[in-house]
Amino acid sequence: MTYRNANYTAFYVSEPFHASALGAHATKDFQYYNTLKMWKGGDTTFPFVDAHEKTYNVRDGSDWELTLKPRLRERIRESKNIILILSSFTKNSSALREEIDYGINNQGLPIIVVYPEYSTKADLLINNELKTSVKNLWNNLPIFRDSMGKVPTLHVPMNKDVIIKSLKDSDFMVGSKTNPNTFYFKAS
Repeated sequence: MTYRNANYTAFYVSEPFHASALGAHATKDFQYYNTLKMWKGGDTTFPFVDAHEKTYNVRDGSDWELTLKPRLRERIRESKNIILILSSFTKNSSALREEIDYGINNQGLPIIVVYPEYSTKADLLINNELKTSVKNLWNNLPIFRDSMGKVPTLHVPMNKDVIIKSLKDSDFMVGSKTNPNTFYFKAS
């Protein structure tokens, strides 16, 4: 059995994927993923273990079926949860659909949804419920919207302290996860 200690980060990048400065780095969701890496680089206690660094990198022109898809699945199998970066820029790409479908429907991984366009817990809520504008973002990724009820999902803003709390929460790790439901932190 694989030791699952990583956090698999799922985010939109335009397809075909190119890691050049004008490719992935120009995609907003990729920039938000880089924020997690920056926080880890600046603070070794930040509890983010990047699954994308656990296997060797692939080249831009790699074959989807023979190389890219198997590599994504390998990284997901080594993960205890998925951090999904979901924004107004997120598009329903084939890679993102594959990651979420395999992660939820095959591996049963809990999802921590990070909304980078919101910076506080209160920003996500109205009357202590998730705002319609937040729920509408789920339509950007129908496989997530339609499958999220199978695993615990935690919805959080792009806030380092809240993300730290989320990553440490054993209810959102595959080996100790809570029952499937939609969770969020109450505004304090």
